[in-house]
Amino acid sequence: MLALVLSGLLLVLLFRLGALPMLALGLMVMAVNAMTRRGPLWPAMVALGMTVAAGRLLASALAHDLVREWQGLPQWRGSWTRDDPQRGHTPFMATSQQGSLTNVQPTWLPGQREHSVRSGWARRAFDWLPGVLTLGFTAAVLNRYGVSVSDMAFYSAYLVLCVALPGLLLIRALYGGTRTLAEELALGLALGLAVELAVYIPARAAGSPLLVLVWPIATYIIFLAVPRLRTHWKAGPRSSSPLWWPWALALIVCYLVAESAYKHFGAEPLTWPALAQSSPVDTSYHLGLIGELKHHVPPMNPAVAGEPLLYHWFVYAHWAAASWISGVEPMVLLLRLGVLPMLAAFVVLVAMLARRVIGSWMGAVLAVVVTLGLGAPRLFLGSFAAFTWGGIRDAAWTSPTFTFGSLLLVPIVLISVDLLGRRRNDLAVWLLLGVFLMAVMGAKATCLPMLVVGLAMVTAVTWWKRRQLLWPALAALGMTIACLLFAQFVLFGGARQGMLIAPFSYMGTIWHDLTGTSVDIQPPLMSLFGVAAVYLLAWAVTWSPVLGLLSRPWLLIRSDVVLMLGIAAAGLGAVVMFDHPGRSHLYFLWGSFPYLAIIAVFGAFVMLRQARVPLRVTLCAIGAGLVGAYAIPVLWGLRPPLDPGQLDTVYVPYVALVVVIALGATAVVATRSGLRGWALVISAVAAIGLPAAYHVRVFTFLSRGGEETSASAAQASAIPQGVLAAARWIRAHSAPDDLVATNVHCRWGYENPCDGRQFWSSALTERHMLVEGWTYTVKNVESWKPGQLARNQPFWDPERLEANEAAFQSPSPGTIQRLRVQYGVRWLLVDERRLPPGSRLGEFAELQYRAGDYAAYRLPASDRIAVPQPGSAA
Repeated sequence: MLALVLSGLLLVLLFRLGALPMLALGLMVMAVNAMTRRGPLWPAMVALGMTVAAGRLLASALAHDLVREWQGLPQWRGSWTRDDPQRGHTPFMATSQQGSLTNVQPTWLPGQREHSVRSGWARRAFDWLPGVLTLGFTAAVLNRYGVSVSDMAFYSAYLVLCVALPGLLLIRALYGGTRTLAEELALGLALGLAVELAVYIPARAAGSPLLVLVWPIATYIIFLAVPRLRTHWKAGPRSSSPLWWPWALALIVCYLVAESAYKHFGAEPLTWPALAQSSPVDTSYHLGLIGELKHHVPPMNPAVAGEPLLYHWFVYAHWAAASWISGVEPMVLLLRLGVLPMLAAFVVLVAMLARRVIGSWMGAVLAVVVTLGLGAPRLFLGSFAAFTWGGIRDAAWTSPTFTFGSLLLVPIVLISVDLLGRRRNDLAVWLLLGVFLMAVMGAKATCLPMLVVGLAMVTAVTWWKRRQLLWPALAALGMTIACLLFAQFVLFGGARQGMLIAPFSYMGTIWHDLTGTSVDIQPPLMSLFGVAAVYLLAWAVTWSPVLGLLSRPWLLIRSDVVLMLGIAAAGLGAVVMFDHPGRSHLYFLWGSFPYLAIIAVFGAFVMLRQARVPLRVTLCAIGAGLVGAYAIPVLWGLRPPLDPGQLDTVYVPYVALVVVIALGATAVVATRSGLRGWALVISAVAAIGLPAAYHVRVFTFLSRGGEETSASAAQASAIPQGVLAAARWIRAHSAPDDLVATNVHCRWGYENPCDGRQFWSSALTERHMLVEGWTYTVKNVESWKPGQLARNQPFWDPERLEANEAAFQSPSPGTIQRLRVQYGVRWLLVDERRLPPGSRLGEFAELQYRAGDYAAYRLPASDRIAVPQPGSAA
């Protein structure tokens, strides 16, 4: 396998560079061997031996850095100024409450070497080694799951040359500073994606999608021709990071790649009919929108002809551009390649933002880990996702719009922090903010409202503190509101897309999930109050580490802290105040996870550092919290769904948790242990809440032996053969503006009642359908009300549906001519299993292609439609 070959070539170098690369390599080889489940066992055994041999050395190095931070030993020297605290923030370990840090230079303790390795080739190799191994591991995984080497090569070339590299040059020119290489690449990728959108959309609208190549070519020419810009081809000063830092980020990315392979790649093969049997229900919808953006701007809803696409569609425009330039199929981009670079950049940018806020490398890595495992603690067993499912880890592949929006929001927050501080007068940084805001407004509709709340809170807190307005916050708020209004009334046409202001309506959804009852059953009022109390209590547990900032109250009014607290509060508040037929209001909450994670870790670090709690004691408190997180669900043994009359039992484990926390608080008061005691209590509670999603996955793995995704036998038998081949034939032999009719409107296996989330015909043909599935059309979701299932609502235009069905069920010159003349249909994509016996469709439409259960027919011109002669057979 590729990772093993690469590991062998680098073995000598790894031995020279130390234990950490050996550990990383061991984990990667073991992961590849476990995922492929094939090949000899000896590579895994060798990797395990390397890991064990390196573990002690690595643990010692990490423990040294952690203890050094924990003890608050001096790590910086520089000049401190008592200027406006809004102009810069202080790392949490500093003793001054009002100062800002300038002219920062690292200083090293006696006996500790600087965070670097030997100069020359070894240093350069070490800088690139984490990325090289991560790429090798990713390539091995992708190749194992059906991605060809040519697809990987062409897509990688596109991503580097047409997105990341020109974006990196612009970042260096407009947003200078000292960063690591990974941070520069992540910022460059995010900016490159934003600029690509600004070029591709008008290029596609003008009918020349490959004009998108103008922007990277122009960027290269300008940065080669202008002497002042030519210097940006060479990297500037780098941040002096610990040796383990790039390896920690690389391991997190590799973990996400491995989890993607285990949960998604294996469940979504690139072959038919296995793809339709096991893929998430929205896969075909996403694929159809990529095809739509390849051929049409402004886009329409491809599943129902003539319906506008009032949706956040920018990520599909990016993948459409990627498909045009690289030649990679949209299906491969959606299911394999397209999300992985976003995940990697997201990890790096969240770590970068966390390090800026917390002032700690260790805290930044912990914030990234918490971001991936954040949730509300679920103190019962069984399958119940309402508390802990979500965030970038769960939704990255099922909702690419969320992944894209989450990636673009992080640099917006990062730039906003700079503009609220020292760089408020830097016009180039303001320009970058505007570019990212315009990109995120069509990337995910939930991002800008949360940012508005955060910036509004910064403005309000500044006014309360100083009785004057902070103009950078006001300016950023105005820009954000302008983009929000443009998105709502231009991109989304003023449609609410099913979003309702319905306070605590989601508590009814949780009640239905807990009891397993139908959505048309009205929950009792007292049960709703109880569910709301449990839900909010669970999130209070997760928020508890933020209380650590009270040990230094002035931190609570620091602009960056207020901004992220506002975003986190907006995310939770939106879940309580709104409702949506597809639960899409949860994306507000999930999008706030990185910022809540950063503030929670910051609060915990501040309190533990202020209380001077020994590391050993802190670990004991965290261990006690972990014991409680697993002991309470096991002891009570609750397993939803529950009978509605037994719902009160759900409250019992949360009452027990409150009692335990109260006992701990009482002990703190009784023993007068003060801040140290409160720090230990909060540490234990944080161990229950912050990694709540990890706890649930441990229970799931132990109870199921791993997660398996499979379609039911009935659904699998309902998937027709030949769909992919017939649809691809129409795509190859029709024009992008041709209209297709199909006789499939409901998901296979879900016809009674009809589940209207059927989009495979439009997805695979990349053509508009007269009517296919209608669940996600504006008219359907706008008519939804709580207590209904939007997917089972009938089609709103019965006349069109009747005309469509008549052509298949009762083919005649009249029915065929009606489709051809009145609606403009050119092609029929037919599931022949659904045709009546002895169908005469072939007499009036020209059979062009047949594969398995599917066939493609061409409708002749209206004057050539055959008319049966008198006396002919019926």
